[in-house]
Amino acid sequence: MIDDHVRAVLDRLYADDEQQRNANLPSSQRTRNLTPDSGRFLMMLAAGSNARRVVEIGSSNGVSTIWLAAAMRATGGLAVVTELIPERAAEANANLAEAGLQTFARVLAGAAGELANELEGPFDLAFIDAEKDDYIAHFELVWPLMRPRGIVVADNVISHDVLAYQEMLRTREDCETLTLPLDRGLELTLRLR
Repeated sequence: MIDDHVRAVLDRLYADDEQQRNANLPSSQRTRNLTPDSGRFLMMLAAGSNARRVVEIGSSNGVSTIWLAAAMRATGGLAVVTELIPERAAEANANLAEAGLQTFARVLAGAAGELANELEGPFDLAFIDAEKDDYIAHFELVWPLMRPRGIVVADNVISHDVLAYQEMLRTREDCETLTLPLDRGLELTLRLR
């Protein structure tokens, strides 16, 4: 699913991310990309479940979106993505085009809640990787748009304090949730009905 063209774009973006981290830039100035193993897992989950409709909250410069778009190319699907920072949304769309994946994902600039009308479900898979304090609100936005047995994945659930998000999930009767200790931690939540 990752051809040489896509690999070259991902390699460049991961090198940029590493330079930002090595320069000790504040997190607000970094792209804060999904790790390669988490990206590969997300791609395999989307493709393996034959997802055709994906929503992503928080693209940054498009690394996670490229992984999802590669899966959408395999399934014939589409990822609809939001990014709060307009410059990052433009960069993400440019990176998708450079990778030859612009047909399989589009990044919308703006707050996810303000773009709710652009998010037409049902979705097979949702990926949340935005400001951690907003995880519950983002979940509440995408949950009604998920199909039964759709999956919501949230990143950074081990590396950051998202206990309120995880506790909220564990009180619900309409889902099963599991913390996957891969890289910075992924929370996988299956919609039961």
